[in-house]
Amino acid sequence: DKPVIQDISFTVPAHKMFAVVGPSGCGKTTIIKLIARFYDVDEGTIHIGNIALRDYTTEDLFRQISFVFQDVYLFNDSLKNNILIAKPDATDQELHAVADLAGVTEIVQRLPDGWDTICGEGGRSLSGGERQRVSIARALLKHAPIVLLDEATSALDAENEANIVRSIEVLRKNSTLVVVAHKLETIRMADEIIVLDQAGRITEAGSHEELLKQNGPYKEFWAKRSASAQWKLA
Repeated sequence: DKPVIQDISFTVPAHKMFAVVGPSGCGKTTIIKLIARFYDVDEGTIHIGNIALRDYTTEDLFRQISFVFQDVYLFNDSLKNNILIAKPDATDQELHAVADLAGVTEIVQRLPDGWDTICGEGGRSLSGGERQRVSIARALLKHAPIVLLDEATSALDAENEANIVRSIEVLRKNSTLVVVAHKLETIRMADEIIVLDQAGRITEAGSHEELLKQNGPYKEFWAKRSASAQWKLA
C-alpha cells in the first residue's frame, strides 16, 4: 500500500548508457523491473519507442530486452545450454567469443566437465559471481536492443569485474543500457545519470561531470563511494 517510487519521469536515449543511483530502498531495482514488466505501474505509462509497454506481447517484449540481475536464475542444464538459450542457433565461434569476454571461459577450463557441466536448479552448482558471468554472456549473445543491468558487478572480484566492464563497453555499442549501480567504474561510464532520494523521487539528472558540479546529493554520494573504495582490512 506504500508507493515505492513517485513522480518519476525520464527518457532513455537510444544507444546510450543510462544509470540509476541512490540510497538502498529508494526504488532503483523497482524501476528496472517495471521496464521489464515484471509488474505494472499503478499510474502513468512506460513506452519502448512509441509503443506502450502494455501493448507488447510477452514474446515481443522479451525480444527487445536482455536482463542481467543480481539474482541470476540458471536452468538445471549444461553450462553451454544456459548461455545458448539466448540464441539457440549461435555458432561455436559466437559462443566462445562471448564466453571469453564475460569471463566464462575460465569457468569452463576449470570445471572437469567443461561446457557440459550441469549448473543445477537455479544455478546452485556455481557461485554468485559465476552465475553473473553466465548472465552477461547471455546478454552479449542475444544482441537485444535494450539491456537492463541491476548491480551486475555486485558478486564479482576485481579481476572479473574488469571482464564485466569490458562487456558493458561492447554491449553499449549496439544496445541501450539501463543500469542500476553502486560501483564507481560502472557509474562513471554512463552517458546520463538520474539520482533518486529515499522517497523514490528524482532529485538530480545529468552526466557524471555535470552532477559533480551541482554540489548536490550526487556529489556527496560520489565522495562517500570514493572514500569507501579506499578501505582495507588491516
